[in-house]
Amino acid sequence: MVEAESATPAPADDPPPGPPAPPLPTWAALLAAAVAGGAMLVAFPPYGLWWAAPAAVALLALATHRRRMRAGFGLGVLSGVLFFTPLLSWTNLHTGMVPWLLLSGMEAVFFGLLGAATAWVSPLLDRRDRWNRGGWAWPLAVAAIWTAQEALRDRAPFGGFPWGRIAFSQDTSPLLRLAAAGGAPLLTFAVALIGALAGYAVLRGIGAGSDTRRAVAPLAAVAAACAVAGLAQAVPYAKPGGRSVYVAVVQGNVPRLGLDFNAQRRAVLDNHVNATIALADQVRAGTARQPDLVVWPENASDIDPLRNLDAGILIDRAADAIHAPILVGAVLYTPETGVENAGLVFNPGRTVGDPVDKYVKRHPVPFAERIPLRGIARIVSKEVDRVTDMTAGTRPGVLPVGPATVGDVICFEVAYDGIVRDTVTGGGQLIAVQTNNATFDEAEARQQLAMVRLRAVEHGRDALMASTVGISAFADSTGATSGETQFNHPAVVLAELRLSNQRTLATRLGAVPEYVIVALALAGIGGVALRRRREQLAATDDGTEEDL
Repeated sequence: MVEAESATPAPADDPPPGPPAPPLPTWAALLAAAVAGGAMLVAFPPYGLWWAAPAAVALLALATHRRRMRAGFGLGVLSGVLFFTPLLSWTNLHTGMVPWLLLSGMEAVFFGLLGAATAWVSPLLDRRDRWNRGGWAWPLAVAAIWTAQEALRDRAPFGGFPWGRIAFSQDTSPLLRLAAAGGAPLLTFAVALIGALAGYAVLRGIGAGSDTRRAVAPLAAVAAACAVAGLAQAVPYAKPGGRSVYVAVVQGNVPRLGLDFNAQRRAVLDNHVNATIALADQVRAGTARQPDLVVWPENASDIDPLRNLDAGILIDRAADAIHAPILVGAVLYTPETGVENAGLVFNPGRTVGDPVDKYVKRHPVPFAERIPLRGIARIVSKEVDRVTDMTAGTRPGVLPVGPATVGDVICFEVAYDGIVRDTVTGGGQLIAVQTNNATFDEAEARQQLAMVRLRAVEHGRDALMASTVGISAFADSTGATSGETQFNHPAVVLAELRLSNQRTLATRLGAVPEYVIVALALAGIGGVALRRRREQLAATDDGTEEDL
């Protein structure tokens, strides 16, 4: 049962700007929450209807407005289930339904907290005082709560899972350029603010009734939403000003998609070696341009090339043939360090046994590359025993690869703000995302490419995504892509990328915008708590009790 919260009249000396809008009927609140989940889903690739994200924010805000917290929690969970379950369906392809449903349910709980918090701050719309003229604090609080929810979900549990952040749905949006000013948190806040302003316009319109004087508030909200979108256009894209490098990305493909890609590791390595040597033949024939560096994807060599002589010789042969360094995605193992997911730099002319520059993945994915609570997880799915815990690296992925200093991140690390930023502040002149989508599908690959596009804008760096099976592509500092490959098809794509040592405002500020927005959310929640407490005490002093 979705419960409505009874209206609390404002003090006589603090009249509301209009009659408080009543809560939606129960059936309408449930429908609005459900549609919000579906709208948020289609905002993301492969659908890419970015404008549906603010609509989803508005619908969930309307559904939870003037509800009790437990009702807001339930409505948020409903919306989250209908969003995350299909969004994360690619996790179900080869591991079964249980892990997929557990992950989707866990993420939906965060939407439940979002719904509860949004319901809690409902009084901000109906109160007017010195700091909240006309109830304008309400849309700000709603947008800040969305951002705070993402900040929590990005970090907990087990290091967080940032998939499904509003910012990652905006790769084709005119608002994308905001990422250069405040990163993904500011972009999420702006999109959510536009949605909250739309919800404000609806609620104020309901409260205005036939009073034309009060129709100014919803019109002002629409104007404010347009102003937010207009201000975004004032944020300039960064333009890399360094020299150019010519980069080749090799997508060698795998014999079969699925969890057994690792059993095909020699075939996968051969695919990447042969494709690189074929490119070298084209260069010698004059039909292709000589690249300055070559990037292979994650898991291109699941045979440790530093311990296995044959694998190392094959990669050296490819580097010598192409006359350029190769950034290789490899799995390493030593008794001292355990299993590592790494990016290695193989330079032409290397002698077997020579050390190589390497980056070790800093954030192995929970329940995919490491298994927390393994005993409990085994009860859920015996597939966990196929996973060997990987050792996390400790240093940012900053690697010299020929004439470029590459900021290297591996697979899902592109979703984590700090990991990508560390490569740029550490000296990375372009961003390389090495990934392996052989256990997923094209929808997951496109969702990941959207993150690469955002990171390119955020840090003013040209970027690339190198995937074992696709999608591989290049992205420039405006978020535009080129050289997109087909999924599950071998390919070699080349592009000229500009290097940069500049830092955008977002790079310089780091997590500061997120902290400020989270503080705004906490201020809104705390302000309502103080107001409710004050009114409760006043009601008690009058000998009456109010349903707060």
